[in-house]
Amino acid sequence: MQIPQLSSEQKLLYRKIVFLLAAGFCLTPWASPPIALMLGILLALTHENPFHRISRPAAKHLLEASVIMLGFGMNLAVVLKAGASGALFAVGSISATFILGYFLGKWLKIPIKASALISAGTAICGGSAIAAVSSVINAAESEISVAMGTVFVLNAVALFVFPPLGHALHLTQAQFGTWSGVAIHDISSVVGAASHYGQSALYTATAVKLSRALWIVPISAAASYIFQRQQSKSGDVIHKPQVPWFIGLFILASVVRTFIPEVASWSPVVTHVSEAGLTLTLFLIGAGLSQRMLKAVGWKPMLQGVMLWIFISATSLGVIVLVVH
Repeated sequence: MQIPQLSSEQKLLYRKIVFLLAAGFCLTPWASPPIALMLGILLALTHENPFHRISRPAAKHLLEASVIMLGFGMNLAVVLKAGASGALFAVGSISATFILGYFLGKWLKIPIKASALISAGTAICGGSAIAAVSSVINAAESEISVAMGTVFVLNAVALFVFPPLGHALHLTQAQFGTWSGVAIHDISSVVGAASHYGQSALYTATAVKLSRALWIVPISAAASYIFQRQQSKSGDVIHKPQVPWFIGLFILASVVRTFIPEVASWSPVVTHVSEAGLTLTLFLIGAGLSQRMLKAVGWKPMLQGVMLWIFISATSLGVIVLVVH
């Protein structure tokens, strides 16, 4: 008996049903951040994303909304303390990452804009930093794909590697949260890894990563100034850096939770919804992976990304173990 072939419309409908069922599974208690990410990657590589035009902006807005909701579960004192401890590492680690990235890029003969984007993604906050910096230096789509692909792969690795490493090294909740916030690229993977380690680690990691995300603005401004001559000669338009406004709303949510007692009573429910939203975000991020993005990442950009990641992970861990308790 011959199996009938599906039409293109039926195949698309099938892919949409599979995608929606997988997304729904990510909202259940059986799903975890690593499972959601891998499920999204698996679907992207085997079935293609039938909602590719809306999944990326949806992931961005869902991530921002989930982070804001996390603020309702965090006392302002915790946010300020964690942010201050992370700020101690920010100037030194960000500067050192960019300097090392520049010399690695020259040594590996990587195009300067692609190298700068990889450094920005490693030093600050992954894809958000790459998007912001690329807009002010007018990076080509191929250069953005190289940087995004490199950071994506390392983010996925971090989500699985960091929690076991933290337990093996007997890191405290505060130590692991600070380390995750400094050394893992994207806020989505930071929250995913820290939530596995513990509630206190989650709050610390979120505050530390968001305090680093504020560096998008000065770094983008500096990148715009450095590349300004080249852009003005070529006639390119210089864009303003993108400001991560949702961080201000996260702090405002924490202020509300701290000073309005009624809010604290339902903050656990909001936190639970936020964590479910972040799990779904990781699924959407994984589903946004494409064969083109993976092909764009050669061994040289990946080597630069890995070396920068090892550098910031090892140096920050050494300082954190000595300073944070």
